[in-house]
Amino acid sequence: MARPARATRLAVLISGGGSNLRALLEAIAADPRFGGEVVVVGTDRSDAGGLHSARAAGIPTVVEVLERGADRAAWEDRLAGRLAEHDVEVVVLAGFMRILSGRFLARWPDRVVNTHPSLLPAFRGAHAVREALDHGVAVTGCTVHLVDEEVDHGPILAQEAVPVLDGDTEETLHDRIKAVEHRLLPACVALLCHDRVRIEGRRVRILPADPANDRDHDREPTPGRGPGPEPAPGSEEHP
Repeated sequence: MARPARATRLAVLISGGGSNLRALLEAIAADPRFGGEVVVVGTDRSDAGGLHSARAAGIPTVVEVLERGADRAAWEDRLAGRLAEHDVEVVVLAGFMRILSGRFLARWPDRVVNTHPSLLPAFRGAHAVREALDHGVAVTGCTVHLVDEEVDHGPILAQEAVPVLDGDTEETLHDRIKAVEHRLLPACVALLCHDRVRIEGRRVRILPADPANDRDHDREPTPGRGPGPEPAPGSEEHP
């Protein structure tokens, strides 16, 4: 694939502190061939800590709070419309705690990407780290996947295992998973920016890099695999 003629325009959606947003911004700043730029950061919470990072970087922000009992479809349309004002091409869910409908996803087909703190299809949903500990697994991890209409179910771009250690708490285990997410998510976003992702049913095929584009290949994930034991095959979207 040739190097993009211009940077792919990225929207990042957050609900909390925005550590994955910061990791993505750092990866883009560190690699002139990354191929993407964050043009807007959106959130469903006016107090989301990641808004400070976006504003400090001079990135426009969109706040669309979903009030209790409000029309969810109308909220989602407002959010999508405000992102579209920035000519967004790829949407990155970086700790965004809302499920998005097919109507939203249809605006960016196979271009909405999410990170989830488990080896999908294990432990889907909002409490994956807690459930992994409660289940007594020896290994968990993180998954970067494309988003579809089911929760944590879309095609997998990359996975990496994280061991569960004696004495782990939900916080300590999640911190180690986040460290992996901070590498894996930017690497997968870069693949989308360079148009190197092809979907074949539930499987993802990564096209080879253009030899003329000497990006750091050590950062490129292998779809569905990671260091450590091979996880079960799995899939997608997490709010």
